Amino acid sequence: MKNFRILLVAVLVFAGFTAKAGDVFRFGPRVGMEVNSMRLNSSLFDGDNRAGFTGGVMMEVNVPLIGLGFDLSVMYCHRVNANTVKDGANIAPDESTLLASDSYRKRDYIEIPLNLKYKIGLPVVGKVFTPYIFTGPSFAFLTSRRAINEAFKNKAFDVAWNFGLGFQLFNHLQVGASYGLGITKSVAYLTPLNSGTKIEGKNNYWTVTAAWLF
Repeated sequence: MKNFRILLVAVLVFAGFTAKAGDVFRFGPRVGMEVNSMRLNSSLFDGDNRAGFTGGVMMEVNVPLIGLGFDLSVMYCHRVNANTVKDGANIAPDESTLLASDSYRKRDYIEIPLNLKYKIGLPVVGKVFTPYIFTGPSFAFLTSRRAINEAFKNKAFDVAWNFGLGFQLFNHLQVGASYGLGITKSVAYLTPLNSGTKIEGKNNYWTVTAAWLF
């Protein structure tokens, strides 16, 4: 009888831990798009505002009771590069054609963002709606071609820092928006442009994603 009681207690403890594990560790698919500017209306999804798309999987780890945790994602990202020419530059026609070309502006990456996340617990509605904020680095590995032309090549590795906010619905759906501030330059200059134009070669972008976590 004593052994049975010990076994029963062990089963109950294990069952309780398993039930709580879903609150501590979760994962699921994550998809979204990158946009040129954040607009709080339907024009957010306009074709001229979309600058790429992303999709992959996300893992979330939460510290019970305090609302703090982190998430880690592995994402495929098709990005229309946000490189810009410095104001007042005198661009030659052939240089303008190059900077507007798909080979210069579009890149594909495997991106790994790691975010520290804080969920803001709300009384009564917390099980239905929970806002959160997050920040952290993002590491992107180029999968498309490096060569652009004789003057430029894409860099194989890119780093940005994300700042974002979002909300969680019914403890499963998470919708978030973030701004990625480029830290490293995504383009290497083999030779300068003939006009001497200075180019901002960092990836700076807005991203809107939705994830379903189990």
